[in-house]
Amino acid sequence: MAYTDSPEIDRANRRFIRQAMRVPLLSPEQELDLTRRLHGNDQKAIDALVAAHGRLIISAAFQYRRYGLPLDDLIQEGHVGLMRAAARFDPERGVRFSTYASWWIRSSMQEFILRNWSIVPTGTSAMRKSLFFNLRRLQAQISADGRLTDEAAAAIARLLHASVDAVESMAMRLDARDQSTNAPIGEGDGEWGDILPDTAPNPEDLVVAARDQEARHLCLAAALAELSPREQTIIRQRHLIDDGATLRDLGYEFGISKERVRQIENRALGKLRRAMERFFKDDLGYYG
Repeated sequence: MAYTDSPEIDRANRRFIRQAMRVPLLSPEQELDLTRRLHGNDQKAIDALVAAHGRLIISAAFQYRRYGLPLDDLIQEGHVGLMRAAARFDPERGVRFSTYASWWIRSSMQEFILRNWSIVPTGTSAMRKSLFFNLRRLQAQISADGRLTDEAAAAIARLLHASVDAVESMAMRLDARDQSTNAPIGEGDGEWGDILPDTAPNPEDLVVAARDQEARHLCLAAALAELSPREQTIIRQRHLIDDGATLRDLGYEFGISKERVRQIENRALGKLRRAMERFFKDDLGYYG
């Protein structure tokens, strides 16, 4: 769903656009002078450079507005990219600042779109970024009817150096935009949230799960009681605590080899298994 600006924001955007378009373009000599002054933190040079390249930001913002995000946010992100370009630009390389800044402006807007286009993360890797911004264009060029056929998916995957699965996954993400659970269903009074199933366990399931967990704890405690003190220590230290002790640690504690600890552990586990099978025979649980 496309974002619609409020009348106040729309007027502010139009005012900014009119002001930006009135600023004259810089000559190569003026641009070189301003960019050289940037490294001395000349605020007047920074302001002049930003003002002179406002139309670059506006052009990119209108290009990316089709993704449904507020125009003023895109313009703001474009200014962030422009400032990044100014901080990194080397005027002695013989490249126009406008050419260099265009990449940073688009990159900043693209990052903003990927972060805000959906509440479900789209991914910011170079491959997923390329898929997000190029898939629909390539799909329209390759497929006669605009559908993502198997052949079209394979061709796009080759062009963008991605897997076919990644192409199909991104196509599904682009087709399935976020929708509010409060959105109405048709022309009635109902909302989508009214018909969504509740996947949380019901109270009866919670009670049964709690009883089962208690039964397992009691069963384990009873089975452990049938072990010798040394066997209990080894089982508790090896299996019932986080970051359990190593065989070497327990061998040092009991004054035996780690292989002997392993033998005791295996024997104790066998005792535990048999005891718990005995407690739960006939599927009656510990309470039976």
